[in-house]
Amino acid sequence: MSRRSWSFSSVRLRTKRTSEDETSDGFRRRDRLFSSVRENRRRPKGSEGDGADPSTDKPRGNEMHQGMFPPGEDEEDKGAMKRLSTMWTSFRGKISRDRVPKEPDSPLSSELAPVEEKPRDQRYTSGQFFFEYLVVVSLKKTKSGVYEPQITYQFPKKDGMVRFQKEEEEKTLKAITLFCFPEGINWAPLTEYCSETFSFVLTEIDGSRRNGYCRRLLPHGNGARPPEAYCIISKVACFGLFSKIFDEVEKRRQKSMAMIYPFMQSLREAPFPAPGNTVNIKSFIPESGTEIISLTRPIDSWLEHVDFRVLFRCLTDEEVLQVFAATVLERRIIFIAEELGTLSQVIHAVTVLLYPFIWQHTLISIVPEILIDVVMAPTPYLLGVQKRLADQVTDQGDLLAVDLSEGRKQTFIRENGDEDSILPHKLKEEILQALKSRNENATLEELNRVVPEAFLPFFMKTVGHFSKYIVRNGPGQPGQFQKRNFYKALESKSTRHFVKKFVETQMFDLFIQEAEQRPTNQNGFFEQKIAEYQRKVREKTKKH
Repeated sequence: MSRRSWSFSSVRLRTKRTSEDETSDGFRRRDRLFSSVRENRRRPKGSEGDGADPSTDKPRGNEMHQGMFPPGEDEEDKGAMKRLSTMWTSFRGKISRDRVPKEPDSPLSSELAPVEEKPRDQRYTSGQFFFEYLVVVSLKKTKSGVYEPQITYQFPKKDGMVRFQKEEEEKTLKAITLFCFPEGINWAPLTEYCSETFSFVLTEIDGSRRNGYCRRLLPHGNGARPPEAYCIISKVACFGLFSKIFDEVEKRRQKSMAMIYPFMQSLREAPFPAPGNTVNIKSFIPESGTEIISLTRPIDSWLEHVDFRVLFRCLTDEEVLQVFAATVLERRIIFIAEELGTLSQVIHAVTVLLYPFIWQHTLISIVPEILIDVVMAPTPYLLGVQKRLADQVTDQGDLLAVDLSEGRKQTFIRENGDEDSILPHKLKEEILQALKSRNENATLEELNRVVPEAFLPFFMKTVGHFSKYIVRNGPGQPGQFQKRNFYKALESKSTRHFVKKFVETQMFDLFIQEAEQRPTNQNGFFEQKIAEYQRKVREKTKKH
């Protein structure tokens, strides 16, 4: 396969919306990307769009920089953006060329009316749907004899869209088929197939993200038949909750496709619960009567999209630390596995280890074969690649390639060689010691407690003093971060050496930008944890 000289960029653009971005009917035109794009420039003070996202109760990591290059911008950055534009045009062209002649019926609009807010009811997250739509992707045999993934069912169906909305939604739906069946056309009818559930992320040009949840299985029937996939697109990040929804969809699909509609309709009309709360969905099934399905969100909403069991089943604690170290310094990392669920769960778990920081670069939990050239991008990324494509991605330099497969000969197929020495030795040992406190067969709930308690203190001890070095000219004024004084305040030489590198990352840069704009009396989860930690340290000091 011929290789293009460059592929996905991980530069995130922050662009201010203007009236030109909107059409006369009020809808904003948006291009879809499957990488996160961010320009490495500081945001002008007082720009819009700062703070936390009220629908997720966590800091937004997808704010938008000014999209224009400032005067004097070096040619290398301009060239990178030109290459990004060329790459994306090429990919969209691929989608257009590969599109089957028959268009999906009534493509969906991504613009949804808000759910009616219930006043003074804190059990629900206001204005949030469970999902945007559900599609069924089936493998259909073409005239050339190969099996091509096509959308055969979608709910809900939307009519009355303007032309550009229809075109954009068709491209998104076509892209979904690529992620549901990343293997492309390498399929044949099967008599046995193990059901698997995985997820992916669709990132739009403005940095906003939608989550794709997919369950792939062999449809009910006799004889050899190709698998099919159910895919739910949602702005909500909650893997466990959607896995349970898939259980219900699969149960109804075995009876009749028509049984899926009333259940999904009831789900879509239900208010989305706030963290720690439950919503009950009524659903009628012939021969079973009316059932009540209870869907509960975890209390810690930032952990609801991850299952740490997969990560620690695939890697030892020491190996997890090496991956964490490379991720903290925003390096290029590829994970390799046979199972799609393993790839998506491990990558999402690794990004959660960064909390309260948010990965700002390219993140593709399952790379479709048609997009394999993304590995050539010179910028940071987290990619999941199926084992059969490993030989095509491990010939890159300056890369950490992690094999998650069972029976592997070695975990790190490629590495830079310094991953074990990036983190300060003392702090690394503290993380390892904290991880050892879990049981060998720890439950998901136990891991959700132990893992954050192991990794969050690392950031408290390295950068937890950041607020002292945000200088403000007056109350209510945006602050200015004193970077040099910040890392020089650290007494430990090894910690100071690490922090000098970490403050240059885009995830720290964005974190500080949001802290500069945030009112002094508004503390997030991280600041609260820092205060608790400092209080415990003072109490411990008094006792001694």
